[in-house]
Amino acid sequence: MNLREYLAWLYYQYLLITGIYVLEPWEKSIFNSILFSVITMVIYTSYVFVPIHVRLALEFFSGIFGGQPESTMALVN
Repeated sequence: MNLREYLAWLYYQYLLITGIYVLEPWEKSIFNSILFSVITMVIYTSYVFVPIHVRLALEFFSGIFGGQPESTMALVN
C-alpha cells in the first residue's frame, strides 16, 4: 500500500467515524471548515496560554514545597 492509498484509507475512516459520509458535499465542506477552525483555535490557544499556566503552576508548587524565591533582592527591599 503506497502513501496515496494509505491517506485515502485514513480519509475514508474519518468519513465513517464522524458519520459525514451521509452528508451532501456542501454540508461536508461546512462541517470540515468548522472542524478545522476549532482545531486551529485549540492549537493556537494551547501554544499561547499553556506555557504561561505551566510556569505559574511551577512557581506555585515550588513555593509550596519550599523552593527558593526567584530573587533575593525582593526580600531585601
